[in-house]
Amino acid sequence: MKALQVIKDDTGIRSAVVDLPQPDPAEGEVLIRAQWSSVNYKDALAATGAGKIMKTLPLVGGVDVAGVVETSRDDRIQPGDPVLVTGYGLGVERDGGYAEFVCVPANWAVPLPPGLTAYQAMALGTAGFTAALAVMRLELLGVTPSSGPVAVTGATGGLGSLAVDMLAGLGYEVVAISGKPAQADWLRGLGASQVLDRKSLELGTRPLEKALWAGAIDTVGGDLLAWLTSTMAYRGAIAACGLAGGVELNTTVMPFILRGVSLLGIDSVACPMAERLEVWRRLASDLKPRQLESGIARTVNLADLSGVFQGFLDGTVTGRTVVSLAGAG
Repeated sequence: MKALQVIKDDTGIRSAVVDLPQPDPAEGEVLIRAQWSSVNYKDALAATGAGKIMKTLPLVGGVDVAGVVETSRDDRIQPGDPVLVTGYGLGVERDGGYAEFVCVPANWAVPLPPGLTAYQAMALGTAGFTAALAVMRLELLGVTPSSGPVAVTGATGGLGSLAVDMLAGLGYEVVAISGKPAQADWLRGLGASQVLDRKSLELGTRPLEKALWAGAIDTVGGDLLAWLTSTMAYRGAIAACGLAGGVELNTTVMPFILRGVSLLGIDSVACPMAERLEVWRRLASDLKPRQLESGIARTVNLADLSGVFQGFLDGTVTGRTVVSLAGAG
């Protein structure tokens, strides 16, 4: 089978399409004939060596995959079942989704929900799953469309653009914050009521700035996340999903004590299966982005995949990148 493997040699860490034996599932595993995967920021970090993501090398990359079960060694899953896998140890601890066949523990496989095609599931992928988790956590904290504006940082990225579309589709007033002002019209097309240029923001220095947001989904971290904590309205909530702008968080306890602000950590990797199934049910229904295929997703073939990773690290990629795997060989 064809697969994109991340390897380490004298030139450093790089990725390349190679021929590998088709995996043989052990007891309790399933073999998936892969159709689609996707590219997340995490995949770019792993494939270029910019981040220490993979536990061992060489390893097939890709933290997402969708396809049809070829062989099952678990009675709960049958050959021919359409499934998807995101997170767990895929593409991190064991060979991932950038291959024609992918072998995983059966309890990692999520049945493809009615209302989603395999392509749409990977146009969402880990980014969409994480965005949906963030939206649902804001809902649990009582952030509703009538609460006030919700900010989305890194709005042109995969997670950010999906979050903008999801929130707008639910009726929220969405303020997109992006370092790509040229994409303002595109973000408005996804449903943003206002687009702010991140580079032009006055972040301020006070522990509490003017209250602006009922909620926020932050994919950036660093100084921008610190600013969000100081500009949240009373009992506002921030779902923290990313670190593209840095891992440090320099803030004070003042927003949390005086305004009752909640800072929510969003992890999609180890999400329990019962919650995972509910998230995917909603992604196939009321959280399904309206512009998923027409405005957010683009497709790349496995053979060309190595060439797209650097763009994610440089911040030049917008929306989602779906990887075609069927017939990759």
